[in-house]
Amino acid sequence: MIRKLMIGTAVAATMLAGPARAEQGDLLIRLRGIVVAPNEKSGSVLPAFPGEKVKVNNSFMPEVDFTYMLTKNVGTELILATTKHDASGRTGTTGSIGKLASTWVLPPTLTLQYHFAPEGQIRPYVGAGVNYTIFYSEKASKGLVAAVGKTDVSMKSSFGYALQAGVDIPIGKRAFFNLDVKYIDIDTRARLDTTAAATQRVKLHLDPFVFGAGIGMRF
Repeated sequence: MIRKLMIGTAVAATMLAGPARAEQGDLLIRLRGIVVAPNEKSGSVLPAFPGEKVKVNNSFMPEVDFTYMLTKNVGTELILATTKHDASGRTGTTGSIGKLASTWVLPPTLTLQYHFAPEGQIRPYVGAGVNYTIFYSEKASKGLVAAVGKTDVSMKSSFGYALQAGVDIPIGKRAFFNLDVKYIDIDTRARLDTTAAATQRVKLHLDPFVFGAGIGMRF
């Protein structure tokens, strides 16, 4: 009888216990929905269109990241996602064309995080690290091709820093809800080799904010 009571008490305590904290050696895997919002600063489209700059649209996409806990407070996170963006003219000739080109962006980002309250019900963290951004599948728009003929678009890869802040909120023994925001330093130079307007170049500081929300699991 006493043995059954002890077992029952242990089971009840396990059921009532709060979510287990992250420990050294744990792997945290998160799946987020993200909004990538470029905070762009554009140079002129040169040499043909001085003073004419471009803008870049926001993009929505899923993201997967992996955090390995080096200690209960310190972790390192690898962030993987790719998004598609359009670049459009703002004013003048390029503004009248509108959308100029599109590109896919792949910015693998590695951050070192500090988790402030690994045993708490709300677990904030901050991080800093580096990213290497690759642009691929660049393509001129139909409007640009109609205006200046066949156009080849290329964008230079970028190396920069990344800043991060977020919070994990446990919703089970291993599962948690996550909110996250990142600032990613991305600079590039776009080159447009056109038929009628020769070669045009434009410098872009994209520097997006990345807002994310999702769920995670601790392994």
